Amino acid sequence: MRITHVRQRQIRLVEEIGELEPAWDPGGRFGFRRGAGSFVEIETDEGVVGIGPGTNPALIDRVESKLVGRDPFEVERIQDEVCQQARGLPYQGAAGIDIALWDLIGKASGQPLYKVWGGGDDRVIPYASMVLLSTPEERAAMAAKLQGEGWRAIKLRLHHQTMREDLDTVARVQAAAPDLTVMVDANQAQSAHGWQPGVRWDYRRALETARELEAMGVYWLEEPLPRYAYDDLARLSDSVAIPIAGGENNNGVHEFVEMLRRDVYGFLQPESMVNSGVTALRKIGVLAEAFGKQIVPHHGGGNLGVIAHLHLVASWPHAPYLELLHDPPVGDYAHGFSIFTEAPVVDGEGMMAVPQKPGLGVEIDPELVI
Repeated sequence: MRITHVRQRQIRLVEEIGELEPAWDPGGRFGFRRGAGSFVEIETDEGVVGIGPGTNPALIDRVESKLVGRDPFEVERIQDEVCQQARGLPYQGAAGIDIALWDLIGKASGQPLYKVWGGGDDRVIPYASMVLLSTPEERAAMAAKLQGEGWRAIKLRLHHQTMREDLDTVARVQAAAPDLTVMVDANQAQSAHGWQPGVRWDYRRALETARELEAMGVYWLEEPLPRYAYDDLARLSDSVAIPIAGGENNNGVHEFVEMLRRDVYGFLQPESMVNSGVTALRKIGVLAEAFGKQIVPHHGGGNLGVIAHLHLVASWPHAPYLELLHDPPVGDYAHGFSIFTEAPVVDGEGMMAVPQKPGLGVEIDPELVI
C-alpha cells in the first residue's frame, strides 16, 4: 500500500448558530456553526482513504510531495518529517495529517482505532465542558438540566473577580445537581508569557481555592497558575489532595516529560491539535501511566479531533473521562458533530459509544463536501 494523494476538502456551511464569550478570553468571541471548515484526505493506491481535521492549506502541497509513494504504516517517521513543515501552527498544523494517517491505518487493518491501540472499552464517559463563565445561578440551572439528560460530569470555568463567587458557583451547582461530578478550570495557563486577559490568580489564591474545592469534593482543579510555573505548580500539588490538572497548551513530548519529572500535575491534558496529532499523545499516555498519572485529553477542536480523542480514551486504562465542549444551546457539541453521517451521541446514561467501523469510524456527510 502506497500513498497517492494528499488533499484538503471544504465543507459547506449549513447554519451559523451564534457566538459565546469564552471564559478563557474575556471580550473575545467563540463561534459555533453547523457544517463549514475543512478536512484532510490521504488516499492510497488500494483505494483506502484516511480523513483528519483540516490544516493550513499552504501545507498540503509540501506534505503531498513528501508522502506520495510512502507506506502509510510508517506513521512515526512520516510524522517527524511533517512536523518540521508545520511548526508553530496549533489547530492548523500537522495534526490533520497524523490523524488521517491513523484513520487510514485503521481502515486498512479493518479495525476501529481504539482496538488497533489495544483498548477494550467500547463506551466512555464524557464530561460537559462549559464555555461561559456566566453566573452562579445560571450555571446551577445548566447543571440541573445536564443531570436531567443523563450527563455524569461537568467542568466549570471558575475565575470570577472574587473567590467567594467561585465557591458560590460550585456550591450552587452541587446543590442543583448532586449526582454530577464537578471539575473546575481556572484558565490561568492560556498564555506562554506573563499576560493574558481576565482575572489573574497568584499562588495564594490558587492555594486557598484548591483547599476550599478539596473540602467540597471537587474532582480536579485545572490550570490554576501560569503554564510554565512548574515550581509553584509542583508546590501546590504537594500541598493539597485535590488533583491539579493541566497541559492543554503545552507542546512537545519533552514538556510533558519535564512536568512528570517535577510532579507538576496529577492529570495530564494534552491536546492533539497542539501536539501535531495523536502519535505524540500516545507517547504522552505511556509516560503518564509510567509515572502513575491519569490522562484526559483536551477537547480536540470540535469534530474529527474529538473522535480521535474518543478512541484514545477508550484505549487507555488511566483515562477516566473524555472532554466534550458542551454549553448548550449555542455551544452544543452536536453542532461540531453535524458534519458526520452517523455521529456519536451522549446517551441517557451519560455514556458515548466508540464508533465500531474501521479507523475513526466516522465519515463526512458527502452532501456537505464542496
